[in-house]
Amino acid sequence: MDIHSVFCSMQISLSYNRGNPLLRFSRAIVIQCSKKHNFLKSPNRWVRNKGVKDVGSEFDSKTKSIKTTLFRSPDIGENEELSSNLCSQLICECCKEGDLDRAMSLLSQMEAKGFHLSSTSYACLIEALGNVGRTSEADMLFKEMVCYGYKPKLNLYHSLLRGFLKKGLLGLANGVLKEMDDLGIWRSKETYQIFLDYYVGAGRLEDTWSTINEMKQKGFPLNSFMYSKVVGIYRDNGMWKKAIEVLEEIRERGISLDTHICNSIIDTFGKYGELDEALKLFKKMQKEGVRPNIVTWNSLIKWHCKEGDFMKAFHLFTDMQEQGLYPDPKIFVTIISCLGEQGKWDIIKKYFESMKIRGNKEYGAVYAVLVDIYGQYGKFQNAGECVQALKSEGVLVSPSIFCVLANAYAQQGLCEQVIMVLQIMEAEGIEPNIVMLNMLINAFGNAGRYMEAISVYHHIKESGVSPDVVTYTTLMKAFIRAKKFDEVPIIYKEMENDGCTPDRKARQMLQVALTVLERTNS
Repeated sequence: MDIHSVFCSMQISLSYNRGNPLLRFSRAIVIQCSKKHNFLKSPNRWVRNKGVKDVGSEFDSKTKSIKTTLFRSPDIGENEELSSNLCSQLICECCKEGDLDRAMSLLSQMEAKGFHLSSTSYACLIEALGNVGRTSEADMLFKEMVCYGYKPKLNLYHSLLRGFLKKGLLGLANGVLKEMDDLGIWRSKETYQIFLDYYVGAGRLEDTWSTINEMKQKGFPLNSFMYSKVVGIYRDNGMWKKAIEVLEEIRERGISLDTHICNSIIDTFGKYGELDEALKLFKKMQKEGVRPNIVTWNSLIKWHCKEGDFMKAFHLFTDMQEQGLYPDPKIFVTIISCLGEQGKWDIIKKYFESMKIRGNKEYGAVYAVLVDIYGQYGKFQNAGECVQALKSEGVLVSPSIFCVLANAYAQQGLCEQVIMVLQIMEAEGIEPNIVMLNMLINAFGNAGRYMEAISVYHHIKESGVSPDVVTYTTLMKAFIRAKKFDEVPIIYKEMENDGCTPDRKARQMLQVALTVLERTNS
């Protein structure tokens, strides 16, 4: 390896370890939160419990398998000389197939021989890693790519931004944005959309309006996507009637209704109990040729469940499947949660049977696991067994599936199982994002362990992750559950100082805490 390569590697290592703390973040939480409960035997291994395998040995066997099959490709002879172009081509093929472990192993062997990836291969690998939540590795490769003199295109910067913001790493995302500005890379409409999507989800009202105004100054007209985000901001801040007024503005500007806008308005109606209006808009969008997507159906099913209209929810559930769409596991969590609280397991069984009848084995396996987690059958009280069962059914356990499983355990207050899901994610090479960490706070809050909940919050802050509005409201809920009402106004103030706009739920919890404190002091 030449001097330039060594210097690049040193730079990458230093900036990587300094700037991307999530690699060791959840492990620190796991170790700190679990010591007194003695369920974590080693930070590098899963719990040896109920037949869960040791991660180290599993990884060793996987590595051996990779090494023996690495160069056995139909396009390459076993005795063919290995070249940089050939390796780059193989890595791209691995990325397309989703075999990232093999791609990273091949990259290591390339570097050992002094080879470097092509610009195309770098882009392919960085994007693939970012898509599955392995942003630390994606960031490292991005820095390496720049260090070797390649000039990343705008779409690669976008991939990195999406990955960082998905994990709540706003500081790192802003660093990428500054780097783009320093290099004279022009921000496109998509660049603004990426940040706008994050700001709305994180409840950062001021940043949302600032982004929209900057877009207008740059001459980017608001499209249906942007308007749907504006509706979302109004919805989450209790201004649902103002959200509906956006429809009139859309018509005045001659923008036709599309799925983005309709979904936002339907969700707004549902959140505020205007289900008849939601269904009217649902029928209207179909009449005007706007095809409902999975988000549309999930929203309608969710809000009908929340309102207790289970028969209508079930009809919608059935209609959706008849149109060839399957609900994602998130909505099934909502259905089970709502029905399970009322002991309506016969209806849950009906939902589940309808899935099996339609022959979608993969979805059926996920739903079966979720039903068991919620306690009807009690089969999957261990997260490790749960994941192994899904894999045995051929289910690709993606970051979203991990989040759904963690949420199911969190709703039950099964803290150790939520932490185990985090461990398994890390073992699979997937870093936890802010959604997962919020679920961990929720699990501790539901279990009455507010000290652990606040510990996770402090780790989030110290590690450079930007808490979102869900982080703060979940923590406030944990304090109210623990009757620590004096802590609620403090967290509320921190939320405002951090740039997150308190939503209706947060304001209600603050009012509850202040009322109790006033009674106590009087």
